[in-house]
Amino acid sequence: MRNIVIERNANIGKNVHIGNFTTIENDVVIGENTWIGNNVTILNGCRIGNNCQIHSGAVLGGIPQDFKFNGEYTLLEIGNYNSIREFVTINRGTASKGKTVVGNHNLIMSNVHIGHDCFIGDHCIIGFSVGMAGEVIVEDHVNISGLSAIHQFSVIGRHSIISGISRIVKDVPPFIMAAREPLSYVGLNVVGLKRKGFSSDKIEELKNIYRIIFQERRNTTLALDLIENEFEQSNERDLILDFIKNSKRGIVKGSFS
Repeated sequence: MRNIVIERNANIGKNVHIGNFTTIENDVVIGENTWIGNNVTILNGCRIGNNCQIHSGAVLGGIPQDFKFNGEYTLLEIGNYNSIREFVTINRGTASKGKTVVGNHNLIMSNVHIGHDCFIGDHCIIGFSVGMAGEVIVEDHVNISGLSAIHQFSVIGRHSIISGISRIVKDVPPFIMAAREPLSYVGLNVVGLKRKGFSSDKIEELKNIYRIIFQERRNTTLALDLIENEFEQSNERDLILDFIKNSKRGIVKGSFS
């Protein structure tokens, strides 16, 4: 006897492996070719895509750890080709957003917690024991190293990398490397950008943009005006300008040492 509990209304796709002592509640959808290990708990409101791996001890779709949650119907949506490692916990949403979302092709390492109403993009790596409070946004191609703690409502821009044991209380703009305490800009994520096919010219352009923002000690508004006037329009330039202009928590500071 394998002691698997699958409630009768759960919708399980073709070729899904389900390990020993796993529980899957009624209001769950799991796509094809997904592998689920032992002692996994998948609760009501989970929508899981195709070709995922969910390892032992993971708890998906738990009730939000938030006093304002009042039992409303919410979801946890997980896309395709995600690897969710041992003892990961991901809560579903609250009335604020209605759902927690994890995109496609992500690696979420062991003991990570992702709180209610978070949004994780595609191709992200979330290191072991990262703690993510509610309503955090992590854009595409982000690498967050282990044991980092992320304050609620923080936004982490695409193609950025954050060093281990970091305390993230401000927004992290796209394309950068952030480290130190307090968390600061320490350079461009050059290795990551090269791996993603960014040209040398584009990397140099991004370095020059961030030199104005972080290293020339300018007022942020003046720095953004200078960038808009002196750099040709490009997707990357506009992403940086829009990210900083729309930041509600403020961005990390420059490192001058």
